[in-house]
Amino acid sequence: MTTLTPLFAYSRRAPFDAALTGLLDGFLRAPAERGASVRAIPFEASEQGDTYVVAADVPGFRKEDIAVEIDGARVTITAANKAERPTVEGERLLYSERVAGRAMRSFELGAEIDQARANARYADGVLTLTLPKKVAETRKLLQVQ
Repeated sequence: MTTLTPLFAYSRRAPFDAALTGLLDGFLRAPAERGASVRAIPFEASEQGDTYVVAADVPGFRKEDIAVEIDGARVTITAANKAERPTVEGERLLYSERVAGRAMRSFELGAEIDQARANARYADGVLTLTLPKKVAETRKLLQVQ
């Protein structure tokens, strides 16, 4: 059985490793460490007949903090929360990773969405969108007078 050795294990590549590590370091760190204020919302989309179903992971947000915008076939999900923590007299906070943040995802589906029949439900950190396709208007043949 062959074992693959990570690139960084080769000592003769040390100068390359240092340069690569420095280059990738900004991408591999957590978004908060990079100073990025918006993170991407992971999602999956499926098609069920004449309806798209989108499940997006938006944990840590209240449903009031989530907005869904539909423009034709484009769907944009945004969520924002504030680091609101009530202060308790005599309490000393030792450590916290809970910060304010924004998350966003925009994608385009294969057909326009019927906004009047679209539905959004949020439970257990998952936003589920039911997006019916817009019925194509039938062509009208004009009579030439």
